[in-house]
Amino acid sequence: MPLYEHVVIARQDLSNTQAEGLIEHFGAVLADNGGKLVDSEYWGIKTMAYKINKNRKGHYAFLRSDAPAAAVQEMERLMRLHDDVMRVLTIKMDEHKELPSVQMQKREERGDRRPRR
Repeated sequence: MPLYEHVVIARQDLSNTQAEGLIEHFGAVLADNGGKLVDSEYWGIKTMAYKINKNRKGHYAFLRSDAPAAAVQEMERLMRLHDDVMRVLTIKMDEHKELPSVQMQKREERGDRRPRR
């Protein structure tokens, strides 16, 4: 099955448990449609570059899934209808990396940056 990565931004006035509950809910949607949620990370509340629906901050979550295209389309459809979800980005991947995402890594664990000019 194809591999996908999703980034979800939820409203800032949700609690942390409600935001993590959204991850579980959409993982169940994938499972009901023949896919599975491989991994998920809750990144916390982050400030956005611009306002979305009068919100300056949002709960960010990162999901890795192994699901057929129909399951991903159904999950995205339900995310667009959900009032608490502001934005969703889905990317099809060739393979999943086992390391934590860059957002969850400490600065020492990240690779060296290129020198400044």
